[in-house]
Amino acid sequence: MKLPKDYRPAPDLLKDKIILVTGAGDGIGKVAAKTFAAHGATVVLLGRTQSKLEQVYDEIETLGGPQPAIYPFNLEGAAHKEYQDLRNVLEETFGVLHGLVHNAGELGERTPVENYSPDAWMRVMQVNLNAPFLLTQALLPLMERADNASIVFTSSGVAYQGRAFWGAYAASKAGQENFMQTLADELDEASSIRANSINPGATRTRMRATAYPAEDPTTVPTPEAHMPLYLYLLGDDSVGISGQQFQA
Repeated sequence: MKLPKDYRPAPDLLKDKIILVTGAGDGIGKVAAKTFAAHGATVVLLGRTQSKLEQVYDEIETLGGPQPAIYPFNLEGAAHKEYQDLRNVLEETFGVLHGLVHNAGELGERTPVENYSPDAWMRVMQVNLNAPFLLTQALLPLMERADNASIVFTSSGVAYQGRAFWGAYAASKAGQENFMQTLADELDEASSIRANSINPGATRTRMRATAYPAEDPTTVPTPEAHMPLYLYLLGDDSVGISGQQFQA
């Protein structure tokens, strides 16, 4: 699916909404967090590097957005109890969650399967697939309290068609897509929560530069170019749309 033609998000589209963004310290996650705050959301900045989260926090405050929250969290090593602790903190602080953006990702190795390091494979699967499951499961009770809530997964072209040398990244993103569809089907007509995915395609991020070191970064779109689609799926304009794969 695509963003509706001529879509223009209202300035206060996300007013009074609480939205958690993983990988909020860099790339698409950083831009999304700032964009959501600019449209009225209180953003929970989740990531593993506190200094990066603090920088995003300061930028949001400088722009006059609602005061965000910082939650340092290592998706690679976090145990089940740490996800429960996160939920408890959010419950005590906000009582509800309106949006969850699974943006954090691990690229892993670009090498043939025959040579792929098992440790690297497990690390990619943990960050890209297991962590979104654990985080979603932990936070669903808070999202059920919202009049409507949205979960957005960040996908990739290799989720739909595997490609040589993309190994665990492709497999994990394919699993994430299936998880999104399974979740959306379970929630359909039984919940006010919707789940969709966005494939940003080529985007000017650190991960893209690592995957394509010879590419001229000025030839690919910036994260800002995708923000209307993220706003659409996090705001009330997309209520009733679930289980869909969106192409940026």
